[in-house]
Amino acid sequence: MRFMVIVKASEDSERGVMPTEQELAEMGAYNEELVRAGVMLAGEGLHPSSRGARVRFAADGSSTVVDGPFAETKELVAGFWILQVSSREEVLEWVKKAPFRDGEVEVRQVFESDDFGDAMTPELREQEDRMRATVAERQGS
Repeated sequence: MRFMVIVKASEDSERGVMPTEQELAEMGAYNEELVRAGVMLAGEGLHPSSRGARVRFAADGSSTVVDGPFAETKELVAGFWILQVSSREEVLEWVKKAPFRDGEVEVRQVFESDDFGDAMTPELREQEDRMRATVAERQGS
């Protein structure tokens, strides 16, 4: 089972306040533990929303770009992990070990091909497998 662990933004992260050396070292040690355990597939921090944009899509197929920053800091994402574990309970145990002193993270399960039932035809499954293999090759180079 794969889960996305979403690190919620804070006023500091939205202001661009960078972590201290100690905080970076603690996060590095935590990430190393995740990697050694074989559960971390990806993990990244994100720049503040002032450097981002949102694309809004309309029913007619048109789109509009809205530049950041965005209000409602508590609704924004400051970083994430993708963890592969055996259960919801396991991912929650890992998340509770994260070296945060305040803030909040959200844990969401990632869909797998089997979750889509009959709508995921053999042809669509093959396409998905091909794309995943291409992405994995590019990450390896």
